[in-house]
Amino acid sequence: MEGAKEKIILNVGGVRYETYSSTLETFPGTKLCSLTEPHAPSIYDYDPTTKEFFFDRSAEIFSYVLNYYRTKHFHCPTDTCRSVLEEELAFWEISETQLASCCWLKLSNREVQQEEFHLWDENEQSDDQCLIVQTERSDFSWQSRWQPKIWSTFEKPFSSFTAKCLAFVSLLFIVGIVIIFCEETKAQFEFFTANFTFVGYSEVSHDHREPYYHQAAYLLHLELFCALCFTFEFSVRFCFCPDKKTFFRNPLNVVDFLSLFPVYLELWLAGQIQRMPSLGLWLGSVHIVYLLKLLKISKLIETPLILRLLCYTVRSVLREICILLMILAFETLFFGSIFFYGELLGSHPSYSGEPHFTDILVCFWWALITLTTVGYGDIIPLTRAGQVTAALAAVFGMLTIILPIPIFLVKFKSYYDMAVFKQKLKRSKKQ
Repeated sequence: MEGAKEKIILNVGGVRYETYSSTLETFPGTKLCSLTEPHAPSIYDYDPTTKEFFFDRSAEIFSYVLNYYRTKHFHCPTDTCRSVLEEELAFWEISETQLASCCWLKLSNREVQQEEFHLWDENEQSDDQCLIVQTERSDFSWQSRWQPKIWSTFEKPFSSFTAKCLAFVSLLFIVGIVIIFCEETKAQFEFFTANFTFVGYSEVSHDHREPYYHQAAYLLHLELFCALCFTFEFSVRFCFCPDKKTFFRNPLNVVDFLSLFPVYLELWLAGQIQRMPSLGLWLGSVHIVYLLKLLKISKLIETPLILRLLCYTVRSVLREICILLMILAFETLFFGSIFFYGELLGSHPSYSGEPHFTDILVCFWWALITLTTVGYGDIIPLTRAGQVTAALAAVFGMLTIILPIPIFLVKFKSYYDMAVFKQKLKRSKKQ
């Protein structure tokens, strides 16, 4: 087998290939190059009748391998699996680093999608089903018999008619306590306006105050009744939960736990509220936790696919979001500082008015509002330096917000494709 023009016949997977020996010698040290050596017929599967070497490998990938020896540019089919390609290249003793950049990007993208597919599986299976499965016990005590039923009744609204009724009543109590919260704010606002007045950025107390902070008794009684019902529901769910640690990892359960305390704190500190009226306003602000209980409505409806995809997408780009927030914080400090000194140094000597900001923290507030393109107009630049700083802050703010959007869209589309494919796969298996 000497001579550059000598031909070598290869039978790979039943497909015959014919090429010059000089072509196989392009990359020394590889398996195909060793076929040009004189002792190759005794090492490999060689048929002297047909004068061809036989390899039981993938003919499709080998055509690209042979083309790599001809052109010195290695490409691969678009629909190939990366693990199969690596196995074939290892057999032919070719490094995968020789793969062209265009094909490398395609394979890398497919590999990421495969990882995201498995991630979607894990996320989809990490619902409340894990708690339902744990309710099965090996013993036959009364708790093992009733725990799954009671837990499903309180946790899965569509598991039975009783669970639906219980979920509906719980929703009515949640809406009721939110209405009570809104009504209580009227008395709090009246107390505040009667005793305090805002002057600029400071709070000034009136000389004539209301004698004490008072709340309507019927509102307090209704709120206490709702809180007692919530306490009973939470206690039952907690007692019959199969895994207490997993129970408190659910944010909705944490909200339910925190929402039990506002009314009890108000009753416990009732005497001090009369001596410290502002304490009533602080306790009133704690009632905001009642609004978070409205998130439990998501249990009464099936979470849309798009909403679940948004959650997974935010999780996957959490690192990029943190970097974006760091950049935004740096821009806030940078442009706020420039605006502070630019307005002070650039003021005209004849200007006799007071500065429209009190300290550099107010300038940081202005910078953040300008970077996010909100622009309330409470603080405006009066000097040339301040106007230039404001223009630059607006431009950099738009770039900071707009540039990460494609990253989010690409991730979201990848998750959406995987989710749609998985749903189609489930339907085909059911059929």
